[in-house]
Amino acid sequence: MKNDNPDITSSSFKFVRKGTWGWKIALIYDIFMMVLIVINLFCLSANAILMSDFGQWLFDFIRLPEILQFYKSDLRPWVIITEGWFTTFLVCELLARWVIAIVLRHHRRWWFFPFVHWYEILSIIPQLRFLRLLRAVAIGYNLHSHGYKVIPNRWYRQGNFYYNMLMEELSSRVVLTVLDGIKRELTTSTSHKQLIDDLVEHHRKLLAIALADILQESLGKELQSQRSMIAKNVGQVVNQAIEDTPELTQLLRLIPIVGSRIEQQIQSIGQRLGENITQGLIEPFTHTGQKENPTFTLISDKISQIQIEHNPHIDKLVESAVFETLEAIRKQVKVKQWQQILEEHEQNQSSIDK
Repeated sequence: MKNDNPDITSSSFKFVRKGTWGWKIALIYDIFMMVLIVINLFCLSANAILMSDFGQWLFDFIRLPEILQFYKSDLRPWVIITEGWFTTFLVCELLARWVIAIVLRHHRRWWFFPFVHWYEILSIIPQLRFLRLLRAVAIGYNLHSHGYKVIPNRWYRQGNFYYNMLMEELSSRVVLTVLDGIKRELTTSTSHKQLIDDLVEHHRKLLAIALADILQESLGKELQSQRSMIAKNVGQVVNQAIEDTPELTQLLRLIPIVGSRIEQQIQSIGQRLGENITQGLIEPFTHTGQKENPTFTLISDKISQIQIEHNPHIDKLVESAVFETLEAIRKQVKVKQWQQILEEHEQNQSSIDK
């Protein structure tokens, strides 16, 4: 469930409108839980230190072993008991929130809740109790995003920077591993050739449309602008062909008086005939009355139906394009955005110091 309303804040239970009693209760509850978790983690950390060899050495060094002994005999049992109570409280509180999430349909499926709050479930395990810190951080982040500066701005910026750095490094490793796997598969296997053939087969219609559009935008417009010159050149070629036909010239010269006149008329008629034929041949390719030129569409359809499966040149072309694309993505993924941000911050800091 996504919160798109700035007046609605995400609490531990549900989305509530800011300023209402429900919002105030949710705010107090979040602060209460964050304080409890911090105190609990502090007690667990202190207990771990005091019960370790380092704790024994430290109190021996400051010559206060009786205080450590007092803690082990009198205070530590209470720490263990309160930890058990707190763990039981966390389990009951988690189940109650799960029930509320099901009733109010916070998620699309009722079993999404434990996956969303996975760290809370794992923090119940004694060896993973440190994960409770994630919930405290989540509550603190939520409060900070709504104007309650429970986290100092400097800590918030640094934490956000290191979080983004961690996510970038993890995602980069995953992407690079996937790219290496794809490249290795394309290099060592032949199954991708069938994939290429299927890809071409499934996109024949799109290929025909794209090819028709390219022909109409490039060849059609060029023929439209050059049609007069092409027709004139063809007419001159026909005229020159008539002049270069000695049999016709000799035959016309046998006719007295009008022979040369007939020869000129034949040359003129031939030139105009060549120009008109050329104009007629070019006309279908320069027809712009419709959105799509039917001639180019027909040509593109015929070209798209050409059988290019198992063509080594096509396979090599596609493989080359894929390899270059993978390499470009790989180079982009290797760029460390967090390093650039850190360098910019250091440059700004040095300029301020100067």
